[in-house]
Amino acid sequence: MFSTAFLDLPALQGASGTVTLPGSKSISNRVLLLSALCQGTTVVHDLLDSDDTRVMLAALRQLGCGVEVQGTTVTITGLGGRAWPTEAIEFFMGNAGTAMRPLTAALAVQGGDFTLKGVPRMHERPIGDLVDALRELGCAIDYLGKEGYPPLRVRQPSLQLDKPIPVRGDVSSQFLTALLMALPLAAQDRAIAIEVVGELISKPYIEITLNLLARYGIQVERQGWERFVIPAGSRYQSPGTIHVEADASSASYFIALGAIALGDGIRIQGVGADSIQGDIRFMDAAAQMGAKITSGPNWLEIQRGAWPLKGITLDCNHIPDAAMTLAVMALYADGPTTLRNIASWRVKETDRIAAMANESRKLGATVEEGPDWITIHPLPANRWQRTSIHTYDDHRVAMCFSLAAFNADQVPVRIEDPKCVAKTFPDYFEALFSVAHTTALHIPVICIDGPTASGKGTLASRVAAALGYHYLDSGALYRVTAHAALQAGLTLEVADEAQIADLARSLPVRFEGEQVLLDGVDVTDAIRSEQGGMNASKVSVLPAVREALVQLQHSFQRLPGLLADGRDMGTVIFPDAPLKVFLTASAAQRAERRHKQLISKGFSANIDALRADLEARDARDMSRSVAPLKPAQDALQLDNSSLTIEASVEQVMVWWQSRQFFG
Repeated sequence: MFSTAFLDLPALQGASGTVTLPGSKSISNRVLLLSALCQGTTVVHDLLDSDDTRVMLAALRQLGCGVEVQGTTVTITGLGGRAWPTEAIEFFMGNAGTAMRPLTAALAVQGGDFTLKGVPRMHERPIGDLVDALRELGCAIDYLGKEGYPPLRVRQPSLQLDKPIPVRGDVSSQFLTALLMALPLAAQDRAIAIEVVGELISKPYIEITLNLLARYGIQVERQGWERFVIPAGSRYQSPGTIHVEADASSASYFIALGAIALGDGIRIQGVGADSIQGDIRFMDAAAQMGAKITSGPNWLEIQRGAWPLKGITLDCNHIPDAAMTLAVMALYADGPTTLRNIASWRVKETDRIAAMANESRKLGATVEEGPDWITIHPLPANRWQRTSIHTYDDHRVAMCFSLAAFNADQVPVRIEDPKCVAKTFPDYFEALFSVAHTTALHIPVICIDGPTASGKGTLASRVAAALGYHYLDSGALYRVTAHAALQAGLTLEVADEAQIADLARSLPVRFEGEQVLLDGVDVTDAIRSEQGGMNASKVSVLPAVREALVQLQHSFQRLPGLLADGRDMGTVIFPDAPLKVFLTASAAQRAERRHKQLISKGFSANIDALRADLEARDARDMSRSVAPLKPAQDALQLDNSSLTIEASVEQVMVWWQSRQFFG
């Protein structure tokens, strides 16, 4: 997951490949709570690992459920048949509506002394209609802040089950879902009816709830969409094991990607047209706009069809979350697109109608909006504006607008706070980059060159981390190549030059911060030794090895960008890099740093000898015939003799930002 302050998406040109989706958030949190309400143990497979599910799991642990997590498999030992806690418990629900609403209902029906709080945005999301319905049932719930909104305190109820429970259906389907999941706890002796007041929105989400309730032994009688009856004698029964379907809402981004991007198409694994999730019907809307879609058991394949896409007018009540993706697809259409019946967008993680309108306008689009609708006009070529997308701590805003990077004008797009996607799809951007492609010209590279012990490795790895870029320590490549050659039984001599070069071309090396991994094994200490340096010098004079490593270094230029450090990054390897920094420090300062480094590792060292060695090495590096050490003509020089690493990082970031203007 990218945890940087922002993520710059270069101009993307096409996409092809396969994406495996994470589990559905809606199904995951329903299954967790239902498993907790059962007696015995339930094994949940393919659970989504996200902020929302972690919130629910934490709450279940607080209630006394057994929770065992092994990857995407979670074993829940339920509360059915056991005493619920009597002590006061405070739950932190983050901004997880799929956890807050149903848990509130279950706690209120069961009774206790519970407080439910969340992030500030959660305290702005209405819950009054659910609380009113629960109070009608006899539950004791108090508002601890603004009337109609969390935080809440739940106390012991005095249940009244002799009349139907009314609940509004036109604000959020989660209110009805919460009641449907909680009321079986009180239906042992008599049936309980729920009556929906007003039009029920997001009906497919209720279908998910009813489907899952049946899996747990609760057969709800549905009378149209106006009345639901929990049968008398209802009791939760564990299904033993249950698999969570992949998230159909998350599929929408890759369905849209296949419809927008040039390439051989996108294959989505984990969900198909027969999904129980209503958002799978997004595929029908995408097909109306021109996408070519085929489906099989648990998979979808999408290719670009009509181009430009076709503008549509659509009632989106049945796909409220996925419909946001249509708003960005609309930018690539042949006419305006109007999405109607989306009032629920106003009370989600943010006001999503306002958010989609604001950020689309920043890209250059004309947008109109109303209380429950939005119209987006397409953006023709020469009208796209490079901009920074504010994401409002809303995962869907971030994922939707990533698709704007495929624009006709080939301008990059900045996504602020990319880690907000952790709510439902922590590895979303990694998945996007695994199938998206563009030319090397559009993938940014920052080069940091400089003499030995100037601190370029530390500086480069820190800047790479700040930007979410890949990192290349070119000096380490020669050390790793020598290490790998010796492990393969080769000598570091001319006789084995061709074999070493073959090995170097596909060296499975990765840099994580200042750690060097060879085929997943940490070899940092082994290659950083004095012997490692001498071995590197031996292979560096072999022309075929140098040529092979140039190819390998070019392969590090991958989305979303690269930070490369060495001695010839800006002059030889990436001469067209948009930012080149030549890092220097006095020989005295570098010798002092090296001395401290060696002493800290338990080695004895003489600072004068270290300085003489560094000066001699500088002279050799600057006078060598192949790629001598020198600043690139357009490099910015940074003397860090008296700078902290933090100050050096800040300076490079300032230089980079000045060349990456986003409106």
